[in-house]
Amino acid sequence: MTAPLARWVLALLVVMFAAPVADAQRAPYRERGGSYQAGQFDYYLLALSWSPTYCAGLTDGRTDPQCHGSTARPYGFVLHGLWPQFERGWPQYCRSPDRGYVPRPVARRMLDIMPSDKLIFNEYRKHGTCAGLGVDGYFDLARRLYEKVKIPRRFQRVTDDRLIVDRDQVIEDFLSANPQLKPDMLVVTCGGPGNRLREVRICFDRGGNFRHCGPNENQRKLCSADRLYVPPVRGGSGPGPAPYGERPPRPAQDILPGPTERRL
Repeated sequence: MTAPLARWVLALLVVMFAAPVADAQRAPYRERGGSYQAGQFDYYLLALSWSPTYCAGLTDGRTDPQCHGSTARPYGFVLHGLWPQFERGWPQYCRSPDRGYVPRPVARRMLDIMPSDKLIFNEYRKHGTCAGLGVDGYFDLARRLYEKVKIPRRFQRVTDDRLIVDRDQVIEDFLSANPQLKPDMLVVTCGGPGNRLREVRICFDRGGNFRHCGPNENQRKLCSADRLYVPPVRGGSGPGPAPYGERPPRPAQDILPGPTERRL
């Protein structure tokens, strides 16, 4: 083997064996810092989470002030987050001068609609940094858009532990309560025992006006069930709602068929 050829083979072997080592030492995405540019996105998505469904899912011994303790409020829809979106895909963990830090006073003033410090901190690091508004501007806008959405009467102080609604009826209720909304501006998400209502997601343009959602919000993928179980709020006065972390009073299959099933 000639000297030039030997050097070429040696260089190739070095590259082949070094690449896996470099990949193995590469830090996870969030530790490396976001590769997305803050302020570069197409629209916002406001995610309203049905708190009783979240709380019912805490079945592994975890507790959350949103769900447990004498000071927990009877939360219905709470603000999960305000997410900058591309028409396809979304940015996350963007580089920010504040490094995703949320001052305690800012977090405290959001607790009435985002009832968890952990939720507030995580949402800003993952999504808020990509808005390019700074921590105060981001949470001020999140509150303004949250308060712009009127919650339908059906979902105010739910106490009926047998409440089942059509998915399309949830959408119709929000359209009726918010005349500026159109059907392509919101989606419903569901899952868990009995196809529980999880979230209603509503899209806004960068100026804070309702707008159509992008392909990210595919209704069939986010909730293919026709009918949804709506767990009651904490402290409801109905006929004995199940404690958080438990299934509905009857087995889920007796309440509602699965996503691909249909009742005769």
